[in-house]
Amino acid sequence: MALDAARVAAATGRSAALDDVVTLLSCRGADLRELQSVAARLRDEGLAAAGRPGRITYSRKVFVPLTRLCRDRCHYCTFVTVPGKLRRDGHGMYLEIDQVVALARQGAALGCKEALFTLGDRPEDRWPEAGEWLAARGYSSTLDYVRAASVAVLEGTGLLPHLNPGVMSLAELRELRPVAPSMGMMLETTARRLFTDKGQPHYGSPDKDPLVRLQVLRDAGTAKVPFTTGILVGIGETLTERAESLLAIADVHRAYGHIQEVIVQNFRAKPDTAMRGVPDAEMSEFLAAVAVARVVMGPEVAIQAPPNLVSQEECAALIASGIADWGGVSPLTPDHVNPERPWPNLDTLADLTARCGFTLTERVTAEPPFVLDRESWIDDALTGHLDALADPVTGLAADVRPAGLPWPGVPAARPA
Repeated sequence: MALDAARVAAATGRSAALDDVVTLLSCRGADLRELQSVAARLRDEGLAAAGRPGRITYSRKVFVPLTRLCRDRCHYCTFVTVPGKLRRDGHGMYLEIDQVVALARQGAALGCKEALFTLGDRPEDRWPEAGEWLAARGYSSTLDYVRAASVAVLEGTGLLPHLNPGVMSLAELRELRPVAPSMGMMLETTARRLFTDKGQPHYGSPDKDPLVRLQVLRDAGTAKVPFTTGILVGIGETLTERAESLLAIADVHRAYGHIQEVIVQNFRAKPDTAMRGVPDAEMSEFLAAVAVARVVMGPEVAIQAPPNLVSQEECAALIASGIADWGGVSPLTPDHVNPERPWPNLDTLADLTARCGFTLTERVTAEPPFVLDRESWIDDALTGHLDALADPVTGLAADVRPAGLPWPGVPAARPA
C-alpha cells in the first residue's frame, strides 16, 4: 500500500502521509528496488522538464574552513576543536583574510567556481579568544567576518561563496544575502529528544534545537535565499522521526519555494568522538531514505548525497535511488568535516556517473532554476559575478575560469 501511495504522490505531486513515508523508509529487498525505481523515474521527469535530461550535477569547489571553533558539542564531530589546540598547532582562531583569498585563488586556478565557507556556530559565545581575535581586527561577530571574507573572495578571485555558518536570524540572512548566491544549514533531524536528553548526540549544542533550525529554514525563505538543507541518517532517530524530518523540509519548501537541495547524508562513525562506537548507517536503510526524500520533495528539488561517504559501487546505487546532484566536490581541499573520506577524482566521478547512463555536469553554487530566475532569488550586488560564471540559457556553470570583479554592494558597518 505504501508503494502505491508513493506512485500516487509521484504522479500527482500530492504530499505523502506520515504513515506511508514511515513504511517506505522501511522498504528492503524487492520493495526497496521498486521504491528506487519510482524515485528514479521522478528524478528523470524533473530533469527532462528542466531541460537537462540525463545530467547529474556537481559544484567544483574549494573548501574554506573559516574557523574550527564552535559553541556546540555535537557527539559525532571531528571538525570542531578548541583554542589551545589551534595555538599548539600554530594556527589562529580564524583564517586571516589573505589566507582565505589565497586558498580561493588556488581553487580558481583549478577551475573551481564555489568557495564553500564552513565554520562552527558563533564561537565567540563560548570562547573569549574568538571574540578577542575578531575585535582586534574590527569585527563585531563571526558572521560579520564571514561577510567580509566573502566580499574579499568575490573581489579577489570571482569565486561564488556558499555559506554554511550555522544558525542565522532573518536579519543576519538578509545581511549575508548580498555576498552569497546560496547558503545552507542541515536540519539533520526534527527529533528534539536528541537535543534535550542527556547523552544524545545534540545534547549541549544550543544551535541543534530542531525548533531553532526549522525557523532558520523559514527565515531563509522569507529572505529569498536559495537554501540547501538535509537530514543525517543514523544518529539515533527512529523511522518516524526521519519521516517527520523529510516532511518538515517539504512543508517549508511548499511555503517558500527556496529549498534548492536536500542532502541525505549517511552517518559515519569517527574515532575520538563520543559516537565512535555507533554503527554506520546501514546501506539499504540509507538508500531507502534517499529514495523517500525524492518522493517527498518531488521532481524539481535536487536530492543530493556526498560521493565520498560511500564506495564507487554504492554511488551507482545512489543514482538508482533518485539523486540528481553530488554536491560540492573539490580538486584541491579535503572534506574538512569528513577528512578521513577523500573526494573522488572528478574524472572517476564522471566515469561512474556515465556508467549509470548520466553525464556529470558542473553547476554553480545556486541551482539552475534560481540562477535563471535571478531577479527573484539573487541579490543585485552579485549579478556581475554570477553572469561571469553561469550559462544564461541553462543556468549551469559556463566553461570559464573565475576572475575577481569589484563587488558593488554596501560594506557592513564597522564597530566604532
